[in-house]
Amino acid sequence: MHTLFRQLCDRQELKHPKAFQARFRVVAQELAAEESDPDLLTCCPADTTIEGWYYGKRTPQRDARRVIVRMFGHSIEQLWKPAAHGIHRDSPGALTEMRGIAEMAARRAREFALGAERGQLGDETLGFLQDEVARIAAVYQRVPLPTLFPDLSAAQENAFRLIEGGRVRPGQLRQLQVCASLLSWFMAKASHDMGDTHSAMMQARTAGVCAGQAEHPGLLAVVDGVKSLITYWAGRPEDAVFFARKGAAEHPALRGSVSAWLPALEARAAALLGDAEAVHEANRRAEDARSGITPDDLDNLGGVLAFPEAKHGYYTAESRVLLGLSDKETTERADAATAAYQDRTTAHWAFDDEAGSRCNLAIVRLHADSPDSLEGAADAIRPVLDLPPAQRNNGIVVSAGRVAAALAESRAGRSPAGLQLRDEIGQFDTSRLALPG
Repeated sequence: MHTLFRQLCDRQELKHPKAFQARFRVVAQELAAEESDPDLLTCCPADTTIEGWYYGKRTPQRDARRVIVRMFGHSIEQLWKPAAHGIHRDSPGALTEMRGIAEMAARRAREFALGAERGQLGDETLGFLQDEVARIAAVYQRVPLPTLFPDLSAAQENAFRLIEGGRVRPGQLRQLQVCASLLSWFMAKASHDMGDTHSAMMQARTAGVCAGQAEHPGLLAVVDGVKSLITYWAGRPEDAVFFARKGAAEHPALRGSVSAWLPALEARAAALLGDAEAVHEANRRAEDARSGITPDDLDNLGGVLAFPEAKHGYYTAESRVLLGLSDKETTERADAATAAYQDRTTAHWAFDDEAGSRCNLAIVRLHADSPDSLEGAADAIRPVLDLPPAQRNNGIVVSAGRVAAALAESRAGRSPAGLQLRDEIGQFDTSRLALPG
């Protein structure tokens, strides 16, 4: 029987158990917090249970029912009724279902291949891992972390296992170490996004060890970059400045986009320290580096590993906003940074960068202290506050908190509408992204 539950799973790309479990855990945590029910924190269905639900062979029981009702917005009775419209073989729903089956088959094939070449590491096995690294780099900034985290964690484990297994040829070892470094870098970013600074720094240091073993200067530089990023959002600007400067000083010959990223990171961190001179000097170096960029292998992977012009504009605007500037140039830069993320089909689009640029624009408008500053700030931040909890990562929550602080310091923030907006931001903070440990 083709149930409404199955149809919704297809539409939301939740047929694969790992994807379903990731979404299920997030919703279960939200429900546990709202209802003060710790039992929901450990509620997560097994793969076979999910498949039984999907094919209509069984129905959820007890706590799982409550979570599923929240996930899909329908009662269990409605979800387990036949779907309102049958799916024909040439319909979009059928295509989604076939894609889901194909994805499951591809994952099973990969796991088979990783286990089949037990005598030595084959080129196909290494290729599987490199393909996964490229895919994660490309989609990380575009999808909610819970949908990606299980694959990321599994890929890192596979990389470590293959290196520790000692069945690699010398020519393959460096490629494996590069993969392990990149996957640890992604894990550092993921831990940071979840607000776990300690785990993020451990993953970053592991990425650095693997990059050193691979003797890859570009990777060593981006590791210093992610350390600067982590400490910046953790409210440790001195450390953020240190790591950004360290990466630039130790790798002056790099011409990839990391050469512009490091001084741009430095500028934002210096802004938190209120050092205007250091901000402007770092931004000047970032612009100089931008003009001489020659894409490297990390830029060619793209996605979260690249530092495109749109992100550069967002960083520059943020450094000026954090200095408390609200002049014409700052306003224009904040407007331009937000506009650069309006088209979600562009290769550089990232939901957290769009959110950050919108928060900066809201702060600039509040600093202007004009009659319509509150309305302008509310318009800028509204799409951020509408983000689902699975996308409310640490950086976005901190950025929204900066808007709340600007509201508290402004006359507009003391008005009834201003107080309501501050309350909305406070609620946004309490429903941030979280993943189980």
